[in-house]
Amino acid sequence: MQSAIENGAPLADYVVWSLTDILEWAKGYAKRFGIVSIDFETQKPTIKASGRWFGDVVCSKGPTE
Repeated sequence: MQSAIENGAPLADYVVWSLTDILEWAKGYAKRFGIVSIDFETQKPTIKASGRWFGDVVCSKGPTE
């Protein structure tokens, strides 16, 4: 998204589809959409790079990098 903004894309909003990985009806758990990845065996959450980026944007009230 940052690259798109820098290249002139008129990005006004960003919607997080899901906080954590979810079941997607057509793909099961093969496609992971969340900004926090869940290890299904241990249930351990791991914040993805997109989650860290989103946290930075929220805290700074704008994209940073």
